[in-house]
Amino acid sequence: MNDSFGAGGFNATSAGGAGSENKAEGVLPLVIQQVLDSSEGGISMFGNQYAMITLVAIVRNVDYSSTKVTYQLEDHTGRIDAHFWLEEDGAVNTPSIVPHSYARVVGSVRNQGGTKAIMIFKIDQVSSPNDVTTHLLEVLHSRYKSEENSKRKVESSIDSNSNATSNGGFMETDSVGASLGLNGKQLAVYKAIKSHVSDIGISRKELQAKFNHINASEMQNITDFMTQEGMIYTTVDADHFLCVDA
Repeated sequence: MNDSFGAGGFNATSAGGAGSENKAEGVLPLVIQQVLDSSEGGISMFGNQYAMITLVAIVRNVDYSSTKVTYQLEDHTGRIDAHFWLEEDGAVNTPSIVPHSYARVVGSVRNQGGTKAIMIFKIDQVSSPNDVTTHLLEVLHSRYKSEENSKRKVESSIDSNSNATSNGGFMETDSVGASLGLNGKQLAVYKAIKSHVSDIGISRKELQAKFNHINASEMQNITDFMTQEGMIYTTVDADHFLCVDA
């Protein structure tokens, strides 16, 4: 067997591959084909990285060496090798798995030269057919649950962006607004006045066109407040504004 997958044991950090930077964690139930189709960056589902996988498969062959035991696993989707690395007293620690029977494997996935293999953290004999059915249900459940959580995150992100841009595209927590004592709409109007390039300033009509979600009465209150606070001033008439520090 190929020993190039590296020596032994379970390493939760390296199990995530490139995804370890995203704090890969958790155990994901899969079938073998999903493991074979996984990216070189690690096991992920709908953007979530997982450190380990678990699967239930038939042990088709067992190969013993001085450093490891290799199990050839097969389910209804494919075949894959799984390596259990031995300690110095390997004969004592070797799992007792009967060939051509079902086993449950927990481990991390390694990729070497385009070939996937599983580094076994734990392997147990499966004695009941119900365990096989339960595992398949877990595979389906984890897939749909991950999809549901992913959709919720997207919807939450859209809602957050919508709230952030509802005040003219500026978040109410803007540091400039905080330093001036302005709320979201006030800050949006202030920035529009400050960024307008004109000797006579921006007109109230232009401001109203920029911020159609602010009614005329509220716009009047905003400009009156900033005028009284000395942030802006009127120019050619009472409806044209320039920023004091422009």
